[in-house]
Amino acid sequence: MKHSRTALLLLLPLLMWNCESTPPNVDEEVSTIKGLDLSLLDTTINPREDFYQFANGGWLQQTQLPDDRGKWGAFNELGKATDENVIAVLKEAIASGNIDTDTDAGKAVVFYQVAMDTVYLNKLGIQPIQGELDKIAAVQSLEDLQNYLINAASISSNAFFSLGVNPSLNNSEINAAFIGTGKLGLPGKEYYTQDDEETLRLQGEYKDYITRVLQLTGKEEGAARAEASTIFALEQQLAVPKMNKVQKRNPILSNNPRSQDDIAAMTPAFDWKAYFSEIGLASIDTFIVAEPKYIKSLEGIFTNTSLDDLKAYTSWTFLNSALPYLSSEFEKAQFDFYDGVLGGVQVMKPRSETVIQTLNYTIGEALGKLYVDTYFPPAAKEVAEELVANLKKGFSQRINKLEWMSDSTKIKAQEKLTTLRVKIGYPDEWKDYSDLSIKSAEEGGSYVGNMLNISQWIWKQDIEKVGQAVDKGEWFLPPQVVNAYYHPLYNEVVFPAAILQPPYYNYQADPAVNYGGIGAVIGHEISHGFDDQGSRYDAKGNLSNWWTEDDRTRFEARTQKLINQYNKYEPLPGVFVNGAFTLGENIGDLGGLNVAFDGLQKQLEEHGNPGKIDGFTQEQRFFINWATVWRTKFTDEAMQKQIKTNVHSPGMYRAIGPIVSMPAFYEAFNINEGDGMYVVDSLRVEIW
Repeated sequence: MKHSRTALLLLLPLLMWNCESTPPNVDEEVSTIKGLDLSLLDTTINPREDFYQFANGGWLQQTQLPDDRGKWGAFNELGKATDENVIAVLKEAIASGNIDTDTDAGKAVVFYQVAMDTVYLNKLGIQPIQGELDKIAAVQSLEDLQNYLINAASISSNAFFSLGVNPSLNNSEINAAFIGTGKLGLPGKEYYTQDDEETLRLQGEYKDYITRVLQLTGKEEGAARAEASTIFALEQQLAVPKMNKVQKRNPILSNNPRSQDDIAAMTPAFDWKAYFSEIGLASIDTFIVAEPKYIKSLEGIFTNTSLDDLKAYTSWTFLNSALPYLSSEFEKAQFDFYDGVLGGVQVMKPRSETVIQTLNYTIGEALGKLYVDTYFPPAAKEVAEELVANLKKGFSQRINKLEWMSDSTKIKAQEKLTTLRVKIGYPDEWKDYSDLSIKSAEEGGSYVGNMLNISQWIWKQDIEKVGQAVDKGEWFLPPQVVNAYYHPLYNEVVFPAAILQPPYYNYQADPAVNYGGIGAVIGHEISHGFDDQGSRYDAKGNLSNWWTEDDRTRFEARTQKLINQYNKYEPLPGVFVNGAFTLGENIGDLGGLNVAFDGLQKQLEEHGNPGKIDGFTQEQRFFINWATVWRTKFTDEAMQKQIKTNVHSPGMYRAIGPIVSMPAFYEAFNINEGDGMYVVDSLRVEIW
């Protein structure tokens, strides 16, 4: 999650708050230990009243939301800095002239060079995808449309439905094929089904956006506007039977194994047998249907919708997915809607950043080897591995101390924790891109053409995996991406190299800073194995109930308190966080921070307490760094979108949400009843 910037320790004015611990003396020499940048605090604020403002007020005052971002915070700062490092690595490789374009790194270089050549891409215009659009336009019957959807499956535009490959929910050792819902142009179901004034406005903006793009393809305005209305109406029909965002978080609802015959019976108008046969899955009898209600609804769509309308939606779904990789006018149209209207962003990011991010999330490991060689020393991996081991021990101890969980369930929880795999830095075996074709401009390649080649390459690999053993060594993020994840079907936590940087991890910093940063992140990901979703998977990654009924009831009573807590957070007037939707991440923050604090105490016991640094105790610095990790600024539009579509609570609530339930926080800052940060015991939440 973040960036490699050396913190400056600056002298502060006299603190304007009282605490059990003595404030720093401005006459004392400021410590040279790296960690917290004290200039980013606001020491005129009493931390007992507003801890978020106290920890981040200086940053909030000094930092302007960049014109090219809808939100900005520590995560984004580190992401941008890391992207700049990756670009530097790539440019150095290009400048060296020693890159073989047939190698994986060479393909990354060619991909980048083509994508950056806007003069060339502008000359191409829509030509690279015109052939695909012509195929859709040539469809003359429902049978023709089905044949097109079958033949175009590998380019993954996901019109009407989608197909993905993951470990089976019931046997995580074997890969299964999952039938999912079709793609919509707006970010979620709620944008189609709600009828408040703001949603209706955005629907109108979306239709204007479709009209604009269709005009760029050569359609007359009136025809384009009529087609836009048609597309929106059909997408709205497709949205209605979809599960809502809270339902989608329950894996039990998505675990619907169905035979080919069962699926064919759901939508007789579509030739599923031909589809499965043509894509190479004729021998696979059982598929996981994520949303049976939706797949059944396609029967009405296919039989009651005119062919022209079906074609319009199919064409738009493909076109919309291709826009970022076409000429500047198409790219700008998509930016103006998705980033401008929905995100409140004023200007586009530097092209190099958007291209690098696209590269990272498609063929990222081709570039990852160069990044690791330059920026990730082996020592960083060793320290992170030690931290993870310590936090797993701490989590184990917390499980044993739980009063609300029975011994029989504790045994299974411990088994899951023991078998939890940990991946740090980069893969042991890198992906092999030798079969992937990336073409230069001289070879007739294009940005969108290379993206389609990547889609087809991934599709071929995925189809070959179905019914085969799961590769537990595979990574789903490259090392140069600032992020981390827990995968329930693998029962693993993964920390790419790029997250092991300040403010999350700094080998020069004191223990409190690292435990309040990367320690809490590690604890967060471990806790995901035991949140409302992860807790439904057993030690092997199978969807299985390993709880007693009473334990699950007690667990849900505690999670309901957390839902209630976050439901009260109101980032904009009348706009509230959805506690049920963000529950998993909030459990992760609460559990992760608790286990990280325990880890800090263990570290201090074993290696000694350095005492106050810049006037703050280790406990205080732990909570301060946690809060700085989640400092955030938003546009109103981006905040609205975050609340509607993102399973994470906005950063300011991640900063304070877990700590108000932790006795250690109250003790560290001498918080008492009547203080702004005080929460009565009955409303505090303890789960793990």
